[in-house]
Amino acid sequence: MKPAARGRRRWIALAAAAAVAALVLPGLDGRLAVRTYPAPAGGLTGPVRLALITDLHSCDYGPGQGELLDAVRRAAPDLVLLGGDILDDGLPPDHGLELLAALAAEYPCWYVTGNHEFWSGKAALYKETLRGMGIAVLEGDRVTVEVRGQALDLCGLDDPAAGEDRWAEQLAACAAGDEGRYTVLLTHRPERVEAYRAGRFDLILAGHAHGGQWRIPGLVNGAIAPNQGLFPPYAGGCYALGASTLVVSRGLARESTRIPRFYNRPELVLVDLLPGK
Repeated sequence: MKPAARGRRRWIALAAAAAVAALVLPGLDGRLAVRTYPAPAGGLTGPVRLALITDLHSCDYGPGQGELLDAVRRAAPDLVLLGGDILDDGLPPDHGLELLAALAAEYPCWYVTGNHEFWSGKAALYKETLRGMGIAVLEGDRVTVEVRGQALDLCGLDDPAAGEDRWAEQLAACAAGDEGRYTVLLTHRPERVEAYRAGRFDLILAGHAHGGQWRIPGLVNGAIAPNQGLFPPYAGGCYALGASTLVVSRGLARESTRIPRFYNRPELVLVDLLPGK
């Protein structure tokens, strides 16, 4: 092969490699993102900000979990809602417990389990540990919370890994006792939309799907998610469910995932409840 031809092929190969790198490397960005969703809340008289934290899987966000805690502090939420899989069944719980203790010292916090807490075999122990920190654990409970001089109902239930009958009983308990207040359901699983619709919740907050793990902007809104399969319809984002709104967090897992996230940065989700909407 002539030197000139070899040189052209080398430049073509370099250009192709550069193009691939330009596409792939940004997709591997694992920095924390903060995403805010507005939600209509006609029953409220003033705005309320919720922070939704899910699927941490005991991952590391710097010394003292400072990267994540600083993002929460900048957001200044009224309530912190912990949507399950904060603790993992593979990684040690230290980073998760460190975050939970810090949040509990600064904010009113409510927690529901995810499947990995049950898979660890320590769900009951973790619940008692969180209660000792001052975090409220929801197990089919419906509680009225005062925020900025106004009342809303907050409901939450265990992951179905606790047992399907138990999950159904807890969801029914959450749906009961509706007195017309704005109602938020905190749950780990996003895919059970028909059951949630029947409960007449105003806002449903979930995680579990990890954003579909791989996303391609403009083409693929999530490649695969547990309990939803390929191209999951509820991978991460804001969805209308009739009169209800479903917000699904892409979660915070980083080093715990078997395959890297792609165009799918871990996220802290904020939900702004807006009165008069």
